[in-house]
Amino acid sequence: MAGGAQLSVTDMRRASRHPVDYSVIAEHLLHGDVKLHVSNISAHGFMIDEIVNIARGDRLIIRLPAVGRIEAYCIWITDDRAGFQFERIIRLDDFQAMIQEMQPNPALRRRG
Repeated sequence: MAGGAQLSVTDMRRASRHPVDYSVIAEHLLHGDVKLHVSNISAHGFMIDEIVNIARGDRLIIRLPAVGRIEAYCIWITDDRAGFQFERIIRLDDFQAMIQEMQPNPALRRRG
């Protein structure tokens, strides 16, 4: 049995992304705790807009509202942004609860 996450980047890129303004401390395997600013998120992954000690393929563990601890893998990097894919898809009810906490502006919340 192969180890590690079985990531499917092309399938996940079409997921609906929600704009957020959310800071989080992530656990990095090599660099310890790193502060990240999440600028958008979906049930499949998230994007940060400030890169510090992150490389493509890096694994992070972050704590999200309503979801708790979840692993994510860096799948792409540009000059100042990076995209991460969660090691599992977030359940719809947990995702909706998470968005309610991450998007305090009611105009940005998705109506359900």
